[in-house]
Amino acid sequence: MFERITFDPNIMGGRACIRGMRIPVSVIVGQVAHGAGIEEILGGYPTLEREDIQQALDYAAWLAQEEVHCL
Repeated sequence: MFERITFDPNIMGGRACIRGMRIPVSVIVGQVAHGAGIEEILGGYPTLEREDIQQALDYAAWLAQEEVHCL
């Protein structure tokens, strides 16, 4: 479902990263949340592709759909 999001215990402690690189999804989503545009992020991370950023946002949206059951 999220082929660009990888989890490897040897990379960033197993955090969700982009394509096995040391770029956590949380960093990308955090930059967008603080107003960074796609071109700005791509400029800061030349190994990223536009699709990586989109999938990071899609993954974050998917996680936010999690249901929390309170007692």
